Amino acid sequence: MVFASLRRTRLALAFLLSLGLVAPATLGAQTAATTAVTGGWLYRGSDIPPDPEWKFGELPNGLRYAIRKNGVPPGQVAIRVDIEAGSLMETDSERGFAHYLEHLSFRGSRHVTDGEAKRVWQRLGATFGSDTNASTTTTQTIYKLDLPSASPEGLDESLKILSGMMAGPTITPAEVDAERRTVLAEAREQFGAAFAAGEATRQLFFAGQPFASRSPIGTTPTLLAATPETLRAFHDRWYRPERTVVVIVGDAETALFEKLITKYFADWKGIGPSPAEPDFGVPTPQPNNVVVTADPGLPLAINIAWQRPWKLKDDTIAYNQGKLVDLVATRLINRRLESRARAGGSYLQAQLGQEDVSRSIDGTFVQIIPVGTDWAAAVRDVRAVIADALTTPPTQAEIVREAGEFFSALQVGVETEQTEAGSKLADELVEAINIRETVASAEVARDVFQSMKDKITPAMILASTQRLFSGVGPRAALTLPAAEPGAEARLAALLSEPVKADAVAARARPISFNALPKLGKPGKIVSRELHRELDLELIGFANGVKLVHFANPSESGKVYVTVRFGRGMQALPSDRATMAWAAPLALVAGGIGKLDQDALDRMTSGRKININFTTDEDAFVLRAQTRASDLGDQLRLMASKLAFPRWDAAPVIRARAAMLAGYDGYAAAPQAVLARDLGGLLHGGDPRWATPDKAAIDALTPAGFRALWEPLLASGPIEVMVFGDADRDATIKAVAATFGAMRARRDAALLSPETRGPQPTPEPLKRTHKGPADQAAAVLAWPTTGGVDDVYESRKLELLALVFGDRMFDQLRESEGASYSPGVDSNWPTGMNSGGSFSVTAQLKPEGVDRFFTLSRAIATDLATNPPGADEIARAVKPFRERIARASTGSQFWMYNLTGVSFEPRRIAALRTIMSDYGRITPAELQATAQRWLKPETSFSLIVMPEGK
Repeated sequence: MVFASLRRTRLALAFLLSLGLVAPATLGAQTAATTAVTGGWLYRGSDIPPDPEWKFGELPNGLRYAIRKNGVPPGQVAIRVDIEAGSLMETDSERGFAHYLEHLSFRGSRHVTDGEAKRVWQRLGATFGSDTNASTTTTQTIYKLDLPSASPEGLDESLKILSGMMAGPTITPAEVDAERRTVLAEAREQFGAAFAAGEATRQLFFAGQPFASRSPIGTTPTLLAATPETLRAFHDRWYRPERTVVVIVGDAETALFEKLITKYFADWKGIGPSPAEPDFGVPTPQPNNVVVTADPGLPLAINIAWQRPWKLKDDTIAYNQGKLVDLVATRLINRRLESRARAGGSYLQAQLGQEDVSRSIDGTFVQIIPVGTDWAAAVRDVRAVIADALTTPPTQAEIVREAGEFFSALQVGVETEQTEAGSKLADELVEAINIRETVASAEVARDVFQSMKDKITPAMILASTQRLFSGVGPRAALTLPAAEPGAEARLAALLSEPVKADAVAARARPISFNALPKLGKPGKIVSRELHRELDLELIGFANGVKLVHFANPSESGKVYVTVRFGRGMQALPSDRATMAWAAPLALVAGGIGKLDQDALDRMTSGRKININFTTDEDAFVLRAQTRASDLGDQLRLMASKLAFPRWDAAPVIRARAAMLAGYDGYAAAPQAVLARDLGGLLHGGDPRWATPDKAAIDALTPAGFRALWEPLLASGPIEVMVFGDADRDATIKAVAATFGAMRARRDAALLSPETRGPQPTPEPLKRTHKGPADQAAAVLAWPTTGGVDDVYESRKLELLALVFGDRMFDQLRESEGASYSPGVDSNWPTGMNSGGSFSVTAQLKPEGVDRFFTLSRAIATDLATNPPGADEIARAVKPFRERIARASTGSQFWMYNLTGVSFEPRRIAALRTIMSDYGRITPAELQATAQRWLKPETSFSLIVMPEGK
């Protein structure tokens, strides 16, 4: 069962995503009424109460559809076309064809010429890559279109184009050869150490099954051998109406959706007989159950799997209640694994998950990241925790805690269901089809599981745990940054050696918020400033704390809290590195007062309360998403973190180990090198934006971390922003009792109020990576500036980046296939008056670097010499304005644009002009902006080449 407010209950591990392991394939074609009905084909074999908001139907040719009216965001319509054909439908010689065909379908088809679909949808306000996109998995190909401000004419044109893409893609020699370059560029950017390790893991875990050799990207030989005839044969075999589902959700009547589906898809007929479903096999014991992959670009990690045959199940209430037991069993083990890691165990992280994978297996997976190099100790310790769970039932208190947190999430889903975006609902419906489940309203989902809440017993959890670790296995895949002789034999021996159960202390007793230190008497209000046109109020307290309240009841049940304190990057030195980098990993986890992180977890259990930490240019930031009923305690927790920080050494040591464990991966591929170095280089080498080197990471100590952060937490102004569905009077009272009750803070020193942008380079800077020899990356950038003073200039630069990026896409990707993912970005900081940049990046072959610079500089010169055309600007402006319009229906848009408004009132004026500014920018102004900033003599350039090149 999939429902709007909460995704599937089963956990998906990060390494599963990297392998492309997905959920079971879609349900085969079934007969149904030719008119839309409530319930319908999705609910056959299920007793789950149908979600009445959905209407289901089927055309005479077998095409199924699901449609729903939804006004979030206003005016938008989300369209999904799901083809039940993925890489598992390919033969050996067709590997990669499903994905190749996805590319060809978008390129040109029956109703549009080469590249015209992208331009049509841009003119309708859709951004390519986010609003218009597609994806290919092992079992399906999904075409996605989110059409903003959808008119009947725009919907008609869009359904017409999509129908032609499905029934009649252009598969000519010219188009096949042109798109081959793009597909190979995408493959080249994927191939590398991580991909090779993933393939080795896939081949081990799915030995004897088609999934073992069916990565959606395919292989270079099969992609090179593809012809119009072989691609057409794949299309005709699998692209058929009876294997297609059209999903439309949006701000229009369902009668219109049904009319357009019938108009453009009813006459589609499959070519030849419908193919039989492939046999995806079952897990089969193998003589070898381990694999080891070593490469300098790989992290030290172990993945272990237990596999059972996948079986088609009816999505019933009883089935979902059984899944709940499995979920609680999984959460209990993960809680214990995390407790052991926090206590300073042999591993940084260990996570358990259960997943039905591509109609191939029902699998249990464990991923382990060791501390240091002793991976054998980490495997033993994780196995010991699992062994205890396999033999000793949990306490009822543990069950109540884990089930309670899940039910709390379900209740939040009920409260926020009316604010779910149509695009999310459409994606969840497609997912439900793919995993052979139904969809249900959040209220139905809560009630289905609520009926099971008090019936889960320790014996049921024990039985579920034993089932999770049954079947073929364990099979284990080890990745190493350097080869270790005998590692494969050691790993095999580890899996078979006897294991002694290790009972991790389970602390499930709840802790009251009264255990937090006392903050003081509620603060007094000394100022109030209401901006009625925005429904925005600024409130000042006697201790200097500022509250910004923005009411948005349309986001039912959602409250966003941002606490900005101190001076952020400006309070850090720009002439030397510090330990500030460790704060996101260690600061919040350090605890409060006498309470460690485990105690805080128990305190907030079953509540919508959380804290995340980031650093902005002009402030340090605590963020959370909560709900009105939890807002008071959410604010209390955040204020207590500032007033009474606890300096637990364990999170600091764990942060150091985590950074060291992943550091060598920064050299694994061009994009990893850019992730490590580009931030600092685009800020003129400023260490505040640079990744620390190994020596600096190794030098991190709990004492040094505290010495840096203790004064930063205690100084500087505080701005509390509460946006969303929260009553103003209740919010003011809650802030007065928390942040308003704190002692007045001392001023924070401004050590470095400015920074630099990228510095000119007569010749490109050079970096190297340890990945494949056919991968490189290049960057061309220019310094700009920042601040609120000239926000109109920043908007011209954003629009210039869109025009520049569209040209790069058309030339470097679509025409030449030199790079799959060229990107253009304008960064204009508003928390500082300096440090901006305009950058162009691409991943390419080493021999394509010179072409990248030639093309990028030519585009920059042309934009400075000739104003862009009206259509080119319109195709950039329309999607961008639509993106703003959609975002403005949510609280986070207002929070982002009003950040810091307590101390910089000009942000309100800047926000008022955002839509009009993008509407009045002229071609001549864009030309002038290019002339001002994109000067050859100020450009910075960087290349990342494979070692030895």
